[in-house]
Amino acid sequence: MWNRLNKSMMFCQMMFGLSFYGVMVILSRFFLEDLGYSEADTMMVVGAFSSIGPLFAIAGGFIADKFLGAYRSLTISYFTFATGYLLLIIGSSATNVPMSLVGIALASYGRGLMSPSYPSLYKRTFATQEDFENGYPVNYSVNNIGALLGQYLFPMIVLVIGFHGSFMLTAVLALLALVTLVIFRKPLVSVAAEIDKKPVGAANWIAFIALSAAMIGLVFFMFSNMDVGQNIVYAISGAAILYFISLMFKSSKAVALKMGTILIMTVLTTCFFVYYGQMMTSMTMVTINTMRGDLFGFIPIAPEASMAMNSLWCILAGPVISLTFSRLEKFGLTLSTASKIGIAFIFTAVAFGILTMAVKSVGADVIIRPETFLIIHMFQAFAEVIVGSLVVAFILSVAPKHIENFSVSLFYIAMALSGIIGAVFSTSIALEKGQQLTQEVVQTVYGDYFYMLTILALVMVVIAFISSFIVRKMLESAERQEQEQQQEFVEADTPA
Repeated sequence: MWNRLNKSMMFCQMMFGLSFYGVMVILSRFFLEDLGYSEADTMMVVGAFSSIGPLFAIAGGFIADKFLGAYRSLTISYFTFATGYLLLIIGSSATNVPMSLVGIALASYGRGLMSPSYPSLYKRTFATQEDFENGYPVNYSVNNIGALLGQYLFPMIVLVIGFHGSFMLTAVLALLALVTLVIFRKPLVSVAAEIDKKPVGAANWIAFIALSAAMIGLVFFMFSNMDVGQNIVYAISGAAILYFISLMFKSSKAVALKMGTILIMTVLTTCFFVYYGQMMTSMTMVTINTMRGDLFGFIPIAPEASMAMNSLWCILAGPVISLTFSRLEKFGLTLSTASKIGIAFIFTAVAFGILTMAVKSVGADVIIRPETFLIIHMFQAFAEVIVGSLVVAFILSVAPKHIENFSVSLFYIAMALSGIIGAVFSTSIALEKGQQLTQEVVQTVYGDYFYMLTILALVMVVIAFISSFIVRKMLESAERQEQEQQQEFVEADTPA
């Protein structure tokens, strides 16, 4: 199952996790302390940084399908990451807000270019669909090795070499991934889609450059004007989904039914990632304000580095989930992807239930121990790996081949939409500059907010299992339609 191609791609994925999440984890303090943003504005920017990149997976999927192919798109994305981080170096050195925003705009666009290209190319490095589905959760864990190191180490690294030094390090890591892709160019192209094997015409390059410039300019505008930017996210997401629906109406009934299941998965994924987005926004603010002490009394951890706990559990969760579902299948128990999402929401409800109890019972010292957040992240990480790895594999298994990358981009649209929605929700607990954090504030403001999220997670458990039944019926109907069409074709081709 494993070979040097998928291993080389997983190295690139780890470099992405290390550099991207290293940047993300220090952005909150960078905007709060160096650039003077408020808590509410910081949560919106960081939430947007985590979500706008996936939003532009729409453009990334279109570019990979129509203009460049997955390999070229992936290679350019890592070059874009490195360039964006270099601009962050300049922005942090001169405390230049516009330059910093251009840097994170480039990094966001690079993520959008990478997101649909990586899984479609990675899939082709495996011999079978089954190998890919079993291997993708492991890839998710590898990504989280990088995320763990980035989220844990960069808050300490920034104390030694500053923000500009930290951004320089992330640029170097992105360049290592770029070099790896260049070294493995020939074998990767040999297994890639046909478009990657053909030369790109001048018209396609011009169209790509023009589209990229427009997208980067739009991302910069969105970061500079977050009130307008969130509406742009809603508009682009809605337009992409409507376009996908229009393609459904142009397809055969069997294909349309399969595409309909992708839409259902997109809705469930959007709801789930509203919870995932809390980790970068509301939960980060809660840990900055309340988490004190070393983990287990001897492992130093900065409050904003609490996200590293999520990555730690994700590393462990990937192989466990892959092995668990593989074993269940051997015993004849095959769970649908929607059912697995239902299980993910159960984990999420437990995670936010624990968080609710922690803030509701906080003492007069307003301190929550790191061990509490470690347990919270354990449940949420297992939920994240289920949704983050298995939904993409499901989409690739049912999507029409000619819009494969665009179909995958719907997963990232869900992440983008949920990131903005989650960030908007999170601003409801933002404290004003100078506002004193008291036991009452933590118990009421934080407690009521996370209690609401816990109840909604339980509602989503029920919705996910109902969706599982609907998706199964739709796929069964699609299979019958395909068999009938094949039979009609055979009969029409058989001489009378």
